[in-house]
Formats: sequence, structure tokens, C-alpha cells
Amino acid sequence: MEGETSWFTDHFDDIGREIPEISEFEPFSEMCDEGSKENSLVSLDAILPDELLERILAYLPVASIFRAGCVCKRWREIVNSKKLNVLSQKPWYYMFTSSDDPIGYAYDPILRKWYGVDLPCIETSNWFIASSCGLVCFMDNDSRSQLFVCNPITKAYKKLEEPPGLRYSDYSALAISVDRVSHNYTITIAKSKQVPGNFFQWDLSIHVYDSETMTWVTSATEMFTGWRGGDESVICDGILYFLIYSTGGGMRWPDRHGLVMYDLSSRSSHGGIGKQDRPDIIKGIGIWVLDRKEWREVARMPHKFFQGFGEFDEVFASSGTDDLIYIQSYGAPALLVFDMNLKQWKWSQKCPVTKRFPLQLFSGFCFEPRLETAP
Repeated sequence: MEGETSWFTDHFDDIGREIPEISEFEPFSEMCDEGSKENSLVSLDAILPDELLERILAYLPVASIFRAGCVCKRWREIVNSKKLNVLSQKPWYYMFTSSDDPIGYAYDPILRKWYGVDLPCIETSNWFIASSCGLVCFMDNDSRSQLFVCNPITKAYKKLEEPPGLRYSDYSALAISVDRVSHNYTITIAKSKQVPGNFFQWDLSIHVYDSETMTWVTSATEMFTGWRGGDESVICDGILYFLIYSTGGGMRWPDRHGLVMYDLSSRSSHGGIGKQDRPDIIKGIGIWVLDRKEWREVARMPHKFFQGFGEFDEVFASSGTDDLIYIQSYGAPALLVFDMNLKQWKWSQKCPVTKRFPLQLFSGFCFEPRLETAP
């Protein structure tokens, strides 16, 4: 891995967590005290109006904005206000370091640092998670009836009404999309349930939540033969994409995986988009882009990075936002970043956690850090 270990215990809005193993590192609170001392030398209060100061702060990385909020009372009020329209930030990656408890660290690719961040609402690390434009949606993995939307940076959250449909579905796929202008958001849950007594037939239902009306609607119900739904989905430009998996029995394609597109506005679906799967242990990882209905490979992970994961089977996590894609193995805390614009692979700074026992698992998700987006 390249680079030196670098992280801080985060102290966002006086809500932070200090881990004993890393207590020797400088916490945010001490850095804030230093900033206050320096501020006593030069005061900008009499020079900059609030509007100009807000525009200046909006250009800073999110972590630097919180540090700036420790300079003085005026700056803190601006940082804590919802008027500060922060410019679009590169997505952070939150890595869970426990298989049971929802604890971990968030990686900032701009400053290349890890921060200890406490997540609100979530109870265990195996909950369903989806994110968009500063908001993260959590759904429990048992009854799948507990649903929360939160901003992991400001800690603001909201509990939603229980979604319709079967409470105990075999598979559920959660997705969220936030409008960057209005901040209204749409949440979808694609539920898949096996037809009793028939392994090859599965009932699929899509449920949609609109934050503006604060209501759920069941948008579609279909029966699949030879395919079942999964746990992965995403919303992009008003289209819901979710993976389906072959169960055999009259299937028309030799693929093990497929992708279904569902237009949330017209409520129409198109399926059967797949790529021949490679069985057994994977020998490489590629980045593919869906251009209309055709898959196009745009990059392939160099062998030296592939080897950096150590033992690497089919179990790995991949998530991304905008131009960054994060890839990690569940069996190790190594995190690889791929920049779609630069076509560049790069290791993150070393995560502040080491694997302590053979069966310790790591998982995670990416989210865009924002201050003004609220559920």
C-alpha cells in the first residue's frame, strides 16, 4: 500500500468517538483549539460580510469546514447554519470494522485521511444501505420494516413509515435518489419472494417512497420465471437498475446474472441485460459501463493492485458516486480507488484498523459529504 498511515478521530458537531488504539493521534478538538489561538492575531469579522465568508467556506473540503467552525462563534454559526451551500465533494467511503456493531471509519479522498464517524439510526453493520447527494438510507435486515434517512455528517435523521408489501421477503434491494436542487428524494425497495412450491418462479414487487408527499406506492408487480431478485439496486437519472440471478428452469440466456431497468416515471421495465459470468475464483476485475443496452469495458484492474488484496474470492464490495469507484475485499481493510476521469487506480491511505482474527469481515458504502441536505 502506498502512503503513510493518516487519520484523525472525527469531531463533527461535537459528536465523535475516540478509539483507545488510536488515542495518541491528534483529535479534531485539539486542532480546533490551535485554530482559535491563531484567529486571535487577525480578525476577519470587520472585513468580510457573511455572504462572502459563506462563499469562501463553501470551497473548502467538509473536514476543513468543521475545523473552520472552531475559529470563532461567528464562523461556527455559519458552519452550523443550513445556508452554507457546500460545493460538490468527492464521495467518502465508510468502512465497517465490525461484523456486528455499526462502527468504523470514513475515508476522505481529498485530504486522504480517515475519520472516526458515529452513524445515527443503524443498529448493525448488516443493514441495507443506500446513499445519494449527502443522504444515506438504512433498512433493517430482519423484518425490513425499520427505515431511516439521515445525513451522516450533520447527524440529522428521519424515520419513515413502514413500506408496503410483504414484510419478510426473501430478497430486498434498497435504493435512494436525491434531487440536488429541491433536495426531495425518492426511495425504492424491490422485494423478491419465491412462489410457494415452485423454486423457479419468483414474485417481484417495486415500492416507491416520495419525500414530497411522504407516501409509499406499489409501482409494479411481476412474476419472474428462472430468475430471482437480489439485494443490489441503484437509481440513476430516474431509472432503477437492479440485479437478478438465474435459478434455472426455462431460462433463455446462459448468464448467471442479469440487470433489469425500471423507469420510475413511465413505470416500464426492460430486462435480460447481462454478461456471461466467469465461474470459480475471479482472476481479475474490470470496470464496465452500460451504454444504452450494451456493456463496454473501460478499465481493468492492473495485476499488481489485484495482488494487493491477498486472498481474493468472489466476496468483495464495490460502490461509487460520480467519478470515484471504491473496491474492497470483505476479508481485509484494504481500499482501492478508481478515478473514472483519470482512468487511474490508487490505494487509499492505510486504514487505521488491522485484521485481528481470521473470520473478521469488513464491509462499507460510499456517500457524498454535504451539510445542507436534510431528510
